[in-house]
Amino acid sequence: MITTNIPKLRQFYKIKAILFLSLIISTSSCAQLLQIVEQTPLSDLKLSQLDISNGLKGALDKGVEKQVTKLTAIDGFLQNELVKIVLPEELQIIDTKLRQIGLSSLADEGIKVLNRAAEDAVKEATPIFTDAIKNLTFSDAKNILMGNNTAATTYLESSTSTALYSKFNPVIQNSFEKVGATKVWSNIISKYNKIPFVKKVNPNLTDYTTRKTMDGVFKMIAVEELSIRTTLNSRSTPILKKVFALQDNR
Repeated sequence: MITTNIPKLRQFYKIKAILFLSLIISTSSCAQLLQIVEQTPLSDLKLSQLDISNGLKGALDKGVEKQVTKLTAIDGFLQNELVKIVLPEELQIIDTKLRQIGLSSLADEGIKVLNRAAEDAVKEATPIFTDAIKNLTFSDAKNILMGNNTAATTYLESSTSTALYSKFNPVIQNSFEKVGATKVWSNIISKYNKIPFVKKVNPNLTDYTTRKTMDGVFKMIAVEELSIRTTLNSRSTPILKKVFALQDNR
């Protein structure tokens, strides 16, 4: 009769398993193993890397086309409370003082011309966004897809902010001249500085308006991204429906 040493046998299989695992790790890096694990759900859903990239590009294109285009219309900023440009906090006193002395219409005009300049500048945004969307990699796409509800917007913001500022700033400066903002604000500053006992101001609003315009653009793209992520009816193409189903099932 053959007797088996159970503890020794268990130790033998334990050592064998460790050696086998070591062999796997030696032939495939941790990053590769992780990639294999991450790719499994895609095959289950019959989605290729190209599908995912195209789906995310489609979502970004839709956000730009649907929401950013709205901002280029007359009152696209001014009548949209999400993005309307108001004076910076340190200049709110100007608005308040003008209204106190019966110059509400002048104060309103000052706000309007800032928003008109923003509406003008956003017309320059689409080509910059188009380039960023074209350069979206599969890695970018998957990170966006499985990220939070503003991951696509964050990608665009990080990819385009420098180019947008460079494009928007001179356009806004020129637009100030075109829509009469420079003249209006010269009048506002002159009126305000004549009020007794106020601290004199001489603000340069070009940089402020440029940055607020950019904020408004990304805010509206985020609105569309959230809609696509959370509302089935917003997924208007077959590829959007397929790709964002993967997000739903994460």
